[in-house]
Amino acid sequence: MNSFYSEKELMQIGFQSIGNNIMISRKSSIYSPDKIKIGNNVRIDDFCILSGNIEIGNNIHIAAYSALYGGTAGIFLKDFVNISSRVCIYAVSDDFSGRYMTSPLIPEKYKNTINQSVTIERHVVIGTGSTILPGVCIREGSAIGAMSLCKNSTDKWTVYAGSPIKKIYERDKNILALERCYIDDHD
Repeated sequence: MNSFYSEKELMQIGFQSIGNNIMISRKSSIYSPDKIKIGNNVRIDDFCILSGNIEIGNNIHIAAYSALYGGTAGIFLKDFVNISSRVCIYAVSDDFSGRYMTSPLIPEKYKNTINQSVTIERHVVIGTGSTILPGVCIREGSAIGAMSLCKNSTDKWTVYAGSPIKKIYERDKNILALERCYIDDHD
């Protein structure tokens, strides 16, 4: 048995839209697939969780044990994004200030749920064990080092690491030339 869903099975899941060449592990958990759009050439590995409004572009890999919690605001992954294992991306979170209660088991009137979209732009790489919080935009070409906490948006083509993240150095843009060659080869 193949560990990825067949094309027929993918169509039966009920995604809002789904492209070609999609590999989603049978061991992943997908909640509200009618709120999820998936482009072409996407692979989602074992034990990933996708929940809420999520748009996944083209040529994207989401490695094992990663979780995307889109809530109502949504998570938007642009083309050529790579998410390493054990990454958590939150577009929804409870307010932990102590002024409100927390937990999905508590009625909304006692909570202050934060819903802010998260955008991961083209050619972003997010290292293993990193966390992205609501309202963040990881801009084009950014690289986030392993075990990093992203609570603020990044600059383009910059490498970040730490908890919270700090700029480390500028990233090479040669990827854009390679992208053009890739696209020419696949037309």
